[in-house]
Amino acid sequence: MGERAERGEPERDAAREERRRQFAAAAREERPDLALLCLLIGAEADPALDEAGIDAAQIELDRLAGLLPYAPAGSAAGRSGPEVWARNLAALLGAREGFGGSPGDYRRLESSLLHQVLRRRRGLPILLSVVWMEVARRAGAPVYGVALPGHFVIGLGDPRGRHVLADPFEGGRLLTDQDAAMIVAGASGAALSPGMLAPAGPLEVVLRILNNIRAWAQARPEHSAVQLWALELSLLLPSHPARLRHERAQLLVERGEFLAGAAELEEYARVLEPVQPAAATALRREAGAARARLN
Repeated sequence: MGERAERGEPERDAAREERRRQFAAAAREERPDLALLCLLIGAEADPALDEAGIDAAQIELDRLAGLLPYAPAGSAAGRSGPEVWARNLAALLGAREGFGGSPGDYRRLESSLLHQVLRRRRGLPILLSVVWMEVARRAGAPVYGVALPGHFVIGLGDPRGRHVLADPFEGGRLLTDQDAAMIVAGASGAALSPGMLAPAGPLEVVLRILNNIRAWAQARPEHSAVQLWALELSLLLPSHPARLRHERAQLLVERGEFLAGAAELEEYARVLEPVQPAAATALRREAGAARARLN
């Protein structure tokens, strides 16, 4: 039994490294596959989610897209209108399939994992929006994500022209400009600006999902391992805030990995030295304090 357990740990480590290699490669594709990246995040949280499980989730998205009726004529000119796409998506995903959210979903890690959202039909606004976007995209709808402060929604149509906003967290409810302004004001106290309605790229969506997971784990110290892998995946993205390296180093120290944390602090100090020498000096002092905790 013990020998099998010893063999299992290296195998799990190898599987994790392969998942992360795949995640990093997918993030650097010219057109990143949002669903795949989200599912690889899910596999980090749930090692039982293997290649077959990832394929099954993609097939479920395909299946849902096949159920979406093509948008009928939305104008006298015979063009399909964004309102029609939005209505059909809400009827299929919100009403028929039961996708939606509630305040309790914010307390569950599963609400940030795409394969679990597909299974449970519950999730955070951004994960439900990923479902809406991936189903709509597969069906040929002009869809994009909208990263409003505090609440992710989707847009359908031309973001610079005729379009509508919909809220998958509320079953696909259409949002007026006033609704969007109220969401922004409630989350940030700011006024809605045109830049807030710009389409969010796949990697922006992925980083925001990982930020949500980090915040969930940070509020629960017993889940520091979750915070760590969310940080490590964030650092694999082509573009990420530099401060995440400092956060990872501090977390390693908090977890008792003093040498690893000190080494990370010193490496980050080396990167900062040319532009922020005072900050680099402070980081080196922090690294020294971490090493001293070994005594």
